[in-house]
Amino acid sequence: MQALWMLLASLFFASMGVCIKFASSHFNSFEIVFYRGVVGAIFLIAMTRVNGVSLRTSMPMMHVWRSIVGTISLTAWFFAIAALPLATAMTLNYMSSVWIATFLLGGALLMQGRNAPIREQGPLFLTVLMGFGGVAMMLRPTLADHQVVGALVGLLSGIFAAFAYLQVAALSRAGEPESRTVFYFSIGAVLAGGVGMLFSGVSPWHWPSALWLLPIGLLALFGQLCMTRAYSRGATMVVANLQYSGIVIAGIYGIVFFGDQLPLMGWLGMALIIVSGITATVLRTRTVPNAPAEEH
Repeated sequence: MQALWMLLASLFFASMGVCIKFASSHFNSFEIVFYRGVVGAIFLIAMTRVNGVSLRTSMPMMHVWRSIVGTISLTAWFFAIAALPLATAMTLNYMSSVWIATFLLGGALLMQGRNAPIREQGPLFLTVLMGFGGVAMMLRPTLADHQVVGALVGLLSGIFAAFAYLQVAALSRAGEPESRTVFYFSIGAVLAGGVGMLFSGVSPWHWPSALWLLPIGLLALFGQLCMTRAYSRGATMVVANLQYSGIVIAGIYGIVFFGDQLPLMGWLGMALIIVSGITATVLRTRTVPNAPAEEH
């Protein structure tokens, strides 16, 4: 089920990325973060009331940290999307999976010694690198001299996204439901976006371009809920690798809806992403089939 939840999350996030690209010509990054958080928070308040889930938490500082790193990542990614070619911005953000695998393997080496982590988690680490290679082959990112700042911000978005995903897994192990975790992240996005708007200003609403804000908020919300469930119930490295499927979905969107042409290198990259995801899932099942999610 972890694979299905992550695939569904990737579908929502890829769809959101298309909407952001259209909306970024009418709203700045802080505005998109703000409105995205507002839509998510309103929807979650209604959903939790219907389901009888309390939004009160006994671990506020864990949510604060998740909101801080998640909002920094989100704002940086939106800025990168506006400042860079979409392929480059997405490649840098999707490096989060590589950072997650690096953090987990590095932590295991420090805590368990040299041999066991390499033997148990080394193959999974290699599948994550293989998947990222497929991402680079599909997107073929480019960078001009005047886009260095945007590239650094995009790289930052991937690093902080890795921190955020690891914190999501930690919150789940602490017993927090997905809706509560996503709600506090939405509140953090509202606060961060609102503060940013004090400095960046507020763009006028022009119809129908302003309507892009609603699907951005809803798609982001559904993607966050699915992603949170995937990270809470699955092995982190496997889920991080399956996150690359969003690039495959985005590539299909480009071909079907925008008439994009995918060269042979792109098709090979797509195949590499798919193979790496299947390989990571099989490796996890064979090596530690009954291990709980936190034992990654």
